[in-house]
Amino acid sequence: MKGSAPSVTGLTATHLTVRYGKRTVLDDVTAGPFPPGKVCALLGPNGSGKSTLMRAVAGLIPSSASVTLNGADLSRMTLTDRTARCLYLPQALPASVHLPVLEALIAARQTSGHARFFPASGMQETDTVQAALDSLSLFGIPHLAMQSMDELSGGQRQLVGLAQALSRKPEALLLDEPLSALDLHHQFAVMDILRRETAAHQLVTVLVLHDLNIALNMTDAVTILHQGQIIASGSPATVLTPDLLRDVYRVQARVEAGADGRKFVSVGGIV
Repeated sequence: MKGSAPSVTGLTATHLTVRYGKRTVLDDVTAGPFPPGKVCALLGPNGSGKSTLMRAVAGLIPSSASVTLNGADLSRMTLTDRTARCLYLPQALPASVHLPVLEALIAARQTSGHARFFPASGMQETDTVQAALDSLSLFGIPHLAMQSMDELSGGQRQLVGLAQALSRKPEALLLDEPLSALDLHHQFAVMDILRRETAAHQLVTVLVLHDLNIALNMTDAVTILHQGQIIASGSPATVLTPDLLRDVYRVQARVEAGADGRKFVSVGGIV
């Protein structure tokens, strides 16, 4: 008797081409597989196609890609079903509305189908409010629960957006520069949270980063985009070599280790 075929896990996009008019941004790219339980960074210089790749994988812009997630063909799903499984969080969040943060999180859970509100008993309403508060507490911002979304700073909005994303319980998270508006403390705090939640719930987590030191020390794998092509993928320490930093980022640099063992990019000049 033949054994069952191995299950296909992770997120993969194949034959991904995106054009804006006559300009080709991504040309027949295959990205992944990005595995469950790991935090993967998408790196590359400005204009290399990182955000375009994320949005195409999420189904938000037309592309030729075939996208699968844990064996399911996202390419054949409606955008609503696709987003429930594979959630994209943009760098620039939509214009804020005059809505309390807590209500915004509850609305996000409703949208994802993980909550049904206002039953006769009222019990599930209470549970849902608590779940939303728990999401805020995870990011250290329960004090923002009753503050209006349109009164938040850029960094606070980014933290609320991350709390919303995790509260919707997707299988995959696509995060476009989730640290861009955060101070140094919150950058490391958010990466710790993402690593823990990704491992605990076996999420596929892919994020666009510009900070190579965070990529070196706080991600499991990196994929390098350059001029619309993926040119390297693998562990951060093996991919971020002096040759790659010179060819892609146009800097003379090397990766060194500090006294505590943490790695960092030391830049000696530009080329």
